[in-house]
Amino acid sequence: MSDDILVVTSKVKKYIKEKGQMNTSAETIDMLTKAVERLCAKGIESAKADGRKTVMARDIIIDHI
Repeated sequence: MSDDILVVTSKVKKYIKEKGQMNTSAETIDMLTKAVERLCAKGIESAKADGRKTVMARDIIIDHI
């Protein structure tokens, strides 16, 4: 898709450090970005199928990852 990072790296690293006392690799951030891109793409498809121009929470289904 794009080279943009769609997650806040510092927040992800902090969360993983606090919850699991672990470090976070750069590849983890890349994979999370890909997951967010995929969720957004599926949400866009769902909204378009419903004739809407707004992606809503109901368009984002975690099973799409």
